[in-house]
Amino acid sequence: MDADTPQSPFDVARAAVRAGSDPTAQAATVVASMTVAERLWCLDGDAPTWLGLEFLGKGGYHEAPFHGAVVERVGMPGIAFSDGPRGVVIGNATCFPVSMARGATWDPDLEERLGDAIGKELRASGATLYGGVCVNLLRHPAWGRAQETYGEDPYHVGEMGAALTRGVQRHAMATVKHFAANSMENARFRVDVEVDDEALHEVFLPHFKRIVDEGVACVMSAYNMVNGTFCGDHRELLSDILRHEWGFEGFVISDWIFGMRDAARSLHAGLDIEMPYRMIRAVHLADALESGDATWDEVDAAVTNVIATLLRFDGVLSVPPPQLSVIGAPEHVALAREVAARSVVLLRNEPVGAVPVLPLAASALRRVAVIGELADRTNLGDGGSSDVFSLDNVNVLDGIRAAVAGAEVVHDDGSDLSCAVAAARDAEVAIVVVGYTADDEGEFIGDTGTDLSHLLPAADEPEVVDAFRASLEHALPTIKPDHVRARPGLGFSRGGDRESIRLRTTDEALIRAVADANERTVVVIQAGSAVLLADWYRSVPAIVQAWYGGQQAGHGLTDVLFGSVNPSARLPFTIAADESDLVDFDREADHVVYDKWHGWWRSEREGYTPTFPFGFGLSYTTFELGDFAVSACDDEIVVTGSLTNTGDRDGADVVQVYATLPDPGRPRRLVGFHRVEVAAGESAEVRICIAADVLAVRDGRRKAWTPASGRHELAVARNATDVHARRLVVELPG
Repeated sequence: MDADTPQSPFDVARAAVRAGSDPTAQAATVVASMTVAERLWCLDGDAPTWLGLEFLGKGGYHEAPFHGAVVERVGMPGIAFSDGPRGVVIGNATCFPVSMARGATWDPDLEERLGDAIGKELRASGATLYGGVCVNLLRHPAWGRAQETYGEDPYHVGEMGAALTRGVQRHAMATVKHFAANSMENARFRVDVEVDDEALHEVFLPHFKRIVDEGVACVMSAYNMVNGTFCGDHRELLSDILRHEWGFEGFVISDWIFGMRDAARSLHAGLDIEMPYRMIRAVHLADALESGDATWDEVDAAVTNVIATLLRFDGVLSVPPPQLSVIGAPEHVALAREVAARSVVLLRNEPVGAVPVLPLAASALRRVAVIGELADRTNLGDGGSSDVFSLDNVNVLDGIRAAVAGAEVVHDDGSDLSCAVAAARDAEVAIVVVGYTADDEGEFIGDTGTDLSHLLPAADEPEVVDAFRASLEHALPTIKPDHVRARPGLGFSRGGDRESIRLRTTDEALIRAVADANERTVVVIQAGSAVLLADWYRSVPAIVQAWYGGQQAGHGLTDVLFGSVNPSARLPFTIAADESDLVDFDREADHVVYDKWHGWWRSEREGYTPTFPFGFGLSYTTFELGDFAVSACDDEIVVTGSLTNTGDRDGADVVQVYATLPDPGRPRRLVGFHRVEVAAGESAEVRICIAADVLAVRDGRRKAWTPASGRHELAVARNATDVHARRLVVELPG
C-alpha cells in the first residue's frame, strides 16, 4: 500500500493487532466506524435470497463460496464459506472418505494431515471458512447424516474433530457443527430434543467443548430445538454455555435457510450471522430494533465477534492462497488412498482350508468374481451439502482389476441370483459389494413439514442482486462428474434417515447364495454407519466395512484385501445384534428424549451382547497387551505399558482406555486412545495421557461440574468389551 493511501479502519485494526493489541478491542474500533446500515449488513449472508436459491439449484454450491459480512468501505473482508466434511465442495476438489470412515482410523495425526490438505484446497477455491467439522454424535445408526461425523462416543469424536480443526486452521478458519443435539435428519426442522443438564453436558456437548478449546473459529447452530427452543434462538446454548461457561471467542453462524426463526431472539441468543442469504433478519430485524425487542448493543456485540475473529486469524488469512493446481493435487489423491485403506475395518476373517481368506494373493488368482451393483458404481455418499465433485474416481471393480491385472475379473450386478451364483462358482474368490447410497441416507432435502415462507423477503433487493451477479464472474470453473445424476429440486439428492438398518432382503439373499456357491466369499459393506449383520454374518468367512471411501475407494479397499496394507481400523460405533438393543428412533418424531445411554453404554448397561463391539477390528497379525501402570500428577493421569505384535506381519493396533467412575449410576467413559505401530514379533511402548477433567461429572441441579475424586477403575483394552483388558486403579484426591 502506498504511504499516502489512507488506511481503512480494518487495516488500522489489523496493524494494531499485529503490534500486540487485543483483537476484541480493535474490532470494537472498527464497529464504531461503521454506519447503521453497514452494521446490519454484517448480520446475515451477503447474497439475495431468491437469486441465491436459483444459483444454488443450478449447481452454484460447487462453483463459489458464500460470503457474509463483507464491508468494503471499512476494508472488512468478511467470510467466504465452503462446506465439507469429506473435502471442499467448490470446484473439482479431492474427495476423501467420509468422516465416519476416518473415525474408524482412530488416528488424529492422520486426520490432521487430511485437514491440512483440505485447508489448502479451500483457500485455493476462494473460501476462507470451512464448514466441515461435523461432530454430532451417532445416537442411532439410522441417522441419515451419520456419515458426516466420527462415531458414537464424545471423547473419540472430540479428538478427531479437534485434529481436523488443527489441520484446516493452518490455512483458513473452521466451523464446528451442528450445535447441538442434532442426531436425526428427516424431522430436523421441527423436532424438539428434550435432554437434561447432565446428559447434555456429559454426552452431547463434551466434543464441542474439546473443539472450542482447540481454538475453532466458528460454531454453526443446529436446526432442531433443544428443550423447547430452536438452537439458532437458544441463549443458554449460544451464550450461557458457549461463551460464558466455555469462553468461546469466535463467531456463531446459523445453519442454512431457516437455521433461526426469530430475528430478535437469535440476536439476543448470541447468533452472529444468519446464513447464507439476506433472509429473516433482513426483513424483520429493523422493526425489532425500533420496538426494543432487539438492541444496538447486541448488534455491535455480534459484529465485534466476527471482526475480532478475522483479526485473530489474520496471520493465516493474509497468506496468499495456493495456486488452483493444489485442488485435486496428486499428493492429496495419494492421501485419499491412504485414508481409504486405513479406514477399512476387518470384521471377520475365518479360515478356509486352515488359512484365513484374507489377505488375497493376487499372483495366485486366475479368476475373481466381483458381484453387486455397487461394485461398479462411484459411491461417495451423501448428495447434499457435503457432496464433492471429484474427478477420476476409482470404484471397487476398478480397484480389483488394477490389483489383479494378470487374472480374469468377472463382474455380475447380482440382479439375477442364478447368474451371480454361476459367476461365483467358477471363481477362486467371490467379492460381494452391498450397502447403501445417497438415495438411502444423507442430508435430508425434502418437505420440512412446516411452511416458513412468510419469514422470507417478498423480493430481492436490486442492488444486492447486481452485486451478487458481479461476484459470480469469479466463480470457479467446475466440471460436473459423470457419476452425478440429474437431481430434482435444489440439485441435491433427497437423502434422509434410513428406512432400515439392515441390508436389503435382496442383498442378504445374494450374500447367502454366493456364499453357498463359493466358500471363499468376501462381503464388502458400503455405508455411513452400522448395518445389522447378525442374521447372516456367520454364513461368510470374511467381511469388511468399507464405508463411502472417497475417490480412491477402490484402490484403498484392494490395498487391504490384497495385503499391501494391514488393516488397523476399529469400529467407531457398536454393531448391535438386534434393533431392540438400540435406542428408539422415529425419523418423523416431533419430540424425542435424549439420555446418557446409547451405543456401547446402552449395550453394557442392559447386558446386550453386540455382534461387534465399539472399538473392535481385526488385523492380519495378532497383538497382546503387556503390563500397564497408572500414575496421577496434578491434572493429568498417565497410563504406560507395552503392546506386542505376536504375529508375522507388521501392523498397528489401537490401545483404548476406559474409566469406571465412582458413581455406579454413570456410564463408563472412553478417556484415552492411541494407535500404535508394531513390527512383527516386536513390542512397543505405550503412553497415554488423560486429562483429569474428562473424568469430571456434571451436577444437574447446580448446572456445574464436580472435579473427579476418589477411586477410578481403568481398563486398558483393545475394544469396549475386551475380556483381556488390563485393569488398573487410580485414586484421585478430593
